[in-house]
Amino acid sequence: MAKGINKERIVAAALELLDEKGMDALTVRALAARLDVQAPALYWHVRNKQELLDEMSTFVMRRVTDALSKIPPGAGWRANLADYGRILRMEYLRHRDGARIFSGTRFSDPDVVKAKEAWLARFMAAGFTLVDADDAIDVVTAFVVGFVIEEQERVQSEETAPGRYSTAGRDAWLGEGADLIKAVGRLPDDRHARFERHLDIVLDGLAARLHR
Repeated sequence: MAKGINKERIVAAALELLDEKGMDALTVRALAARLDVQAPALYWHVRNKQELLDEMSTFVMRRVTDALSKIPPGAGWRANLADYGRILRMEYLRHRDGARIFSGTRFSDPDVVKAKEAWLARFMAAGFTLVDADDAIDVVTAFVVGFVIEEQERVQSEETAPGRYSTAGRDAWLGEGADLIKAVGRLPDDRHARFERHLDIVLDGLAARLHR
């Protein structure tokens, strides 16, 4: 085992590498080079890239659960789920490709998983069945993951290829007709406001299911 290498240091270095070069450049070999060790030294702590992603997503989710633990009960299920969605997005946005590291991962800290218990209880107290309470959390999670993946890809594309999403260029490419599509493309597009609108639509659907 390489001296001075532990799981916490590996995760910290992996997040730094992710922020600098993105998900596709995050490899065990590249991480080992950053830590100035041979790749086999990392296998004492993470057996492969998937386990590395598990640890990284657990680190991010631990910050989410810490923030959620400070939200007192009483605001209602809708406000709680909205807060969850906003906190999750905020934490993903702290890292380049932050949402991508979450997809398909398994948390390695049981305390992170057990933090969901109190939230399931809150939603069941509001009238959700256990299945619907679990689905509500999963639906908001899936929405945020998808939204942030698209959001981050677009921001990064605009940085590397300015004009890629030019409205004028798109209108010219579309040619004649498609007036409504062109009009939509010219609407003000604040990604934070768009997130709130889309989150509201998701919560409206959950409210309709609860009261059907």
